[in-house]
Amino acid sequence: MIFRPAKAGHFALLLATVVVLYCGCATPPPAENSLADLQKRLDAQLDQPRFAQAQWGVKVVSLASGKTVFEHNADKLMKPASNTKLFTASLALDRLGPDYHIQTSLYAPAKPDAGGTIHGDLLVYGRGDPSFAARFNDDHYNKSLQPVLDALGAAGVKHIEGDLVGDDSYFRGPPFGSEWTWDDLQNSYGAPVSALTIEDNVIDLVFKPGKEIGQPCQIVTMQDTTFVTFINRTHTTAAKTRANIQIYRPVGENTAYVWGQIPVGTNTVTDAVSVSDPALWYVTLLKDALAKHGITVTGGVRAAGWLDREVAPLDLSKWVELASVPSRPLAEIVKKTLKPSQNQYAQLLLLQVGAKSEHSRETRRDYTEDEGLAEMRKFLGEAGIPRGMTLLEEGSGLSRGCLVTPSSLVQLLTYMDRHRYRDAFLDALPIAGVDGTLRKRFKGTAAAGNVRAKTGSLGHVDTLSGYLTTKGNEKLVFSIMLNNYRGPAGHTDGRAEIDTLVRMLVGFSGKCP
Repeated sequence: MIFRPAKAGHFALLLATVVVLYCGCATPPPAENSLADLQKRLDAQLDQPRFAQAQWGVKVVSLASGKTVFEHNADKLMKPASNTKLFTASLALDRLGPDYHIQTSLYAPAKPDAGGTIHGDLLVYGRGDPSFAARFNDDHYNKSLQPVLDALGAAGVKHIEGDLVGDDSYFRGPPFGSEWTWDDLQNSYGAPVSALTIEDNVIDLVFKPGKEIGQPCQIVTMQDTTFVTFINRTHTTAAKTRANIQIYRPVGENTAYVWGQIPVGTNTVTDAVSVSDPALWYVTLLKDALAKHGITVTGGVRAAGWLDREVAPLDLSKWVELASVPSRPLAEIVKKTLKPSQNQYAQLLLLQVGAKSEHSRETRRDYTEDEGLAEMRKFLGEAGIPRGMTLLEEGSGLSRGCLVTPSSLVQLLTYMDRHRYRDAFLDALPIAGVDGTLRKRFKGTAAAGNVRAKTGSLGHVDTLSGYLTTKGNEKLVFSIMLNNYRGPAGHTDGRAEIDTLVRMLVGFSGKCP
């Protein structure tokens, strides 16, 4: 046999062939498609100097294998913000079921007489239904109380001789979650929580400039009510000045002070202010709605809460239930909680579970929030989350005292992906570039329509936890938490930093462990 010197190109091809035959496998994938390279790029993103004072917590797991794809401070307790709602929504679905309905009862001393008159008070007894709201009725405020009006009409009620009494004593405790701060309470995201809730317990506002410079701006309430008194200290300014409206409602009052400016001839400014005493707000709106539907009320409106019932207990056996108005299905309430990240609804779900718990039925002495959290701890144990991995104070994440680990969120999401109510849970999550709090994020990227996740945001806190499918068709569950971060001037905020990591995961075309 005669050996001839090979040309350089031929030698390289021969060497590659020998390597393939020796290894018994195909050529390894390019470095950028390897898991090691993905992990290296994720680490590099987290280690940038601008995060020196911040804290990252990340956990990414393959849903198929359950193995970790990437982690960083995964077992460190961090502020979750509204990622807390993932725990609350899961608890509510597990304990109550997606078809559960919350009942609001209408009681009177006796049935109406032959002429349709109730001789005495009409008691509206709430149990935490949040669906008396325009949010559930295509933004039509006049439809929120229609189920109650229909129920009273079906019961033959035409006149009420006594008062309308709003009773929200079903829940025990303050009208806000633990460690909610006082300066959140006047805002729509910090609106009070009540067993008798209507229109999210806020008044939606529209501000319009006056016709001339110097005139007060016009304040329009979207709900037709004078329940809150507005002290108008606004003024109309020259064109090209900046619109700026500020509202202050002292805690416990229903007087709101408004000041600021709107340029003449410009568009409107919208805002909202919460109300104090939601049960009274409910029956005030109900009395107005009854009048418009031809049902008159001789008396006034008043409210009774859990502290009132400590002194004068309510004995429902002495009342006649004229009607019971069911809420929308729990699955719809959960969806209206997670997609827009509604704090009040999340807290109401926690209270609902607490009020229904075995301990609550036996004692009815603890705060309902504490009973809900006790049930939460049982549920988290069932989901495989060790004690100490979550320190929850309330149900929404508005509290700065809530702490969880990325690992606990990933374990929760993994558990819910195999849960009997998985479909209802997934359907409630915001979809990237499509709806909810993710509707404006990831547009025009491979993450749009792909990522389903819950956002979270507080001062210097941004989080995102959910599910995604990679370019390599791997389904991942992830939790990304960024605490104590404020981007440098002219740089991106925490949400954009998190989105960069998500796009890296979505774009990964390699194989996960």
